[in-house]
Amino acid sequence: MEEHILLVEDEEKLARMVELELNYEGYQVEKAFDGRTGLELALSGRFDLVLLDIMLPALSGMEVLRRLRRESQIPVIMLTARDTVVDKVSGLDMGADDYVTKPFATEELLARIRAALRKRPDRALSDARLSAGPLVMDVDRHQVAVNGQSVALTRKEFDLLHCLLEHKEKVLSRETLLEQVWGFDFVGETNTVDVYIRFLRSKLDERFHIKLIHTIRGVGYVIREELS
Repeated sequence: MEEHILLVEDEEKLARMVELELNYEGYQVEKAFDGRTGLELALSGRFDLVLLDIMLPALSGMEVLRRLRRESQIPVIMLTARDTVVDKVSGLDMGADDYVTKPFATEELLARIRAALRKRPDRALSDARLSAGPLVMDVDRHQVAVNGQSVALTRKEFDLLHCLLEHKEKVLSRETLLEQVWGFDFVGETNTVDVYIRFLRSKLDERFHIKLIHTIRGVGYVIREELS
């Protein structure tokens, strides 16, 4: 089955070059040259992945990503001339799946596209609902509830909780969680995991007076169905 990619890029020559390379690899490509049009197309449900430039007319790439993540979890790879850690972390925290800096090698872009497409949930094989004690996650709707009460999570908080729930009762190291949730090439320290675990505990364990996320000292974290 041919995969459809939306390319949102205002540099028309670069967009055409990328389109030709992707066509050669068997992808169908549709282009948008401004953020507003790109957002409308991204929300149409016709695409498997979005390549999104940051510097766009009408709406910036970051704003497109922010609005897109309200309604869709389609894989998004940011394309940008910016290469600072702050920019990368901002994009990833807002929900981007990956980040490619211009100028980039075609082979690198293709590898990142393949990696992002592999991460898509297989609806036929995966359970759309995960649970632990009173906590229920609806993966398809990107919703979490405890005792029927909705819990608002950021994209990264949701992804981290999703990973822990998928491996319920199994201890995951910080390195494993970094790789699974932030990506193999994340630039940062393993204490990033600790920070997000604190966020989750504040919104789940502390708010609802439960004990689901456990620390295994010197190893990592695990979700167990224990109440306290």
